[in-house]
Amino acid sequence: MNGAGNIILVLGGARSGKSEFAEKYVLHAGAVCGYIATAEILDDEMAERVRLHRERRRKRWITFEAPYRAEDVLSEAGERTDAILFDDITIYLCNILYGKDAPEGSTVEKASFVKERIGALLDAAAKCGKTVVFVSNEVGSGIVPDNAMAREYRDISGWVNQQVGEAAAQVFYVVAGQAVDIKRLAFKFE
Repeated sequence: MNGAGNIILVLGGARSGKSEFAEKYVLHAGAVCGYIATAEILDDEMAERVRLHRERRRKRWITFEAPYRAEDVLSEAGERTDAILFDDITIYLCNILYGKDAPEGSTVEKASFVKERIGALLDAAAKCGKTVVFVSNEVGSGIVPDNAMAREYRDISGWVNQQVGEAAAQVFYVVAGQAVDIKRLAFKFE
C-alpha cells in the first residue's frame, strides 16, 4: 500500500462504508496520518456528521481544515504526515461550485474551472510524495434530479470522479462496507 505520490480514490454511496474503509487504508499506509476535512459546519446535521467522523479517528491523526484551496493544505499535510485522507471530493466540489468565489457561466464553463482546480489538487497530491486517499460520493447512480442545479452538480461530480480515477493508482468502490478495486478489474482499450 505504501508508495511515493500514491493517489487512491474511494467511491461509494451514502453510508456505504467508504470513509471507514479509507481511514483504515490510510492507517495502514503511515504512522502519522493527515485528515483533510473539506466540510464547513453550517448546521446541526453537519456538526453531528463531523463529530462521528472525529470519534472514529485516534491519536495518530492530524486534522487540516480545507474547504477552499485544498492544494495548499495538502502540501502542508505532506510535510507533517506519512499518509493523507482527503474527505471528501464531493463536499469540496460543492464548495468550489457554490461557495465563496464560485464560478459563473454555463455548466461547461464551470466544469472547466473545476477541472483546473482538481488538477491543481492532484498535482499537489503527486508532488507531496505520500499516499493520498481521496473519498468521493458516486452521485450519478440514483434518479435523475428534478432541477437544473442538481443535474449540473451530478454531471460535474461524475467528471471529477473520472479525473481523479484516471490519476489514481487504485480506485475502490465500496458497497455495503465491502471494497472492490475496480481499476484493477476495469477493461482498458489498447
